[in-house]
Amino acid sequence: MRGPARVVLGALSVLTLLAVTACGAGPGGAGEPVEGLRILVPNTPGGGYDTTARTAARVMEEARIASDVQVFNVPGAGGAVGLQRVVNERGNGRLALQMGLGVVGTSHVSGARVTVARTTPLARLIEEAGAVVVREDSPYRTVEDLVAAWRKDPAGLRVGGGSSPGGPDHLLPMELAKAVGIDPTKVDYGAYDGGGGELLPALLDGKVAFATTGFGEFLDQIQAGRLRVLAVTSARPVHALPGVPTLKASGIDLVFDNWRGIVAPPGISAADRKTWIDALTALHDSGRWQAELTRHGWSDAFLTGDAFAAYLSRQDRTVADLVTRLGLE
Repeated sequence: MRGPARVVLGALSVLTLLAVTACGAGPGGAGEPVEGLRILVPNTPGGGYDTTARTAARVMEEARIASDVQVFNVPGAGGAVGLQRVVNERGNGRLALQMGLGVVGTSHVSGARVTVARTTPLARLIEEAGAVVVREDSPYRTVEDLVAAWRKDPAGLRVGGGSSPGGPDHLLPMELAKAVGIDPTKVDYGAYDGGGGELLPALLDGKVAFATTGFGEFLDQIQAGRLRVLAVTSARPVHALPGVPTLKASGIDLVFDNWRGIVAPPGISAADRKTWIDALTALHDSGRWQAELTRHGWSDAFLTGDAFAAYLSRQDRTVADLVTRLGLE
């Protein structure tokens, strides 16, 4: 082979090696994984926030987006304790809070000193339809059966949810009660803060007649036939739950979607904000994350930076108004 040809092939080999090496590399300097990221989960292990945070951390590590991402739990007051902790960590650019509609609602119900307006919005990750769930042997075979019994004795049918007052699992049955002509103040709601980890035993043991929660936490139990979903709260049927109707299709005029995202403390640097957003964008774009969305039945709702900040501000105002209307202040 002639010399010039060898030089060209050598150059191509180097470029190919560089491309392969860069594949899957994180958004850190020189394509290296980001180090030192920590995600605070504001409730106990086993719930939706915990599952989302730990899944995101694992995928970021597997995809070499970040290394050794620490996920830790700071439960209390339905998420208000964790929110306060993050706000107090002003300027800490390596800390973030796994949060969502529940933290927004709880901050207005629990008398918290801070709201999400004090945080630095980073990204909205997912949306998840709510579900009306019963045990497999429940006498309520359809959501119409359940609503008929609920109307006769609103206080006699205890409903459980995986969030404290103000969270999505609490707001959902209040909105559902209103939609079917039941006074929300008559609803007997049992809060199992931490999600499926505490709510599932209560549902299986008959401590609650039905649950209103994100179905993703119960998907294994649903697929195993231990639980049944009577209806989902999204505008359209959910692919992961074939044959399950929406509330709309069941004649109930209500659409209710939960969402989860990531925020940082106030006062972080522009460089730290960019590091987080770049890492979360790389997470979103990875095939591993898309596979996790399918596995958990989550809907992709990715939104970053200023667009997420505007969305979060609207959500904060909307939830504050809803809490006032329902008399939950």
